[in-house]
Amino acid sequence: MTEDARRSEDQGTAVPDRRPAEAYDPAADPELRRRIEESLDRIRPYLWVDGGSVRLLNITPDFVVELELMGACGTCPLSMTTLRAGIEQAIKRAVPHITRVEAINTLMPYYL
Repeated sequence: MTEDARRSEDQGTAVPDRRPAEAYDPAADPELRRRIEESLDRIRPYLWVDGGSVRLLNITPDFVVELELMGACGTCPLSMTTLRAGIEQAIKRAVPHITRVEAINTLMPYYL
């Protein structure tokens, strides 16, 4: 507590610190991550049937969810349809202020 806040507290009113407020970081919000993970947990069984899965990588300050499509989902020609029509819709239902869901695959498939 700063000296100004202590002085005011002694007088019965607290004065907030004059430090700048930290910007909200959605990636560091455990409640937001939990809600997104719960929505992904409802989708994962359908992905597992076809040999795929999904992993939450990041949530940007613009509320864009970045996912890794894993297994068969990483190379499936219909993965973008699954992403938009299934995964993105499930996440947006659970967390309406999510603006977009993107696939960020760290390992690109190697084709001969």
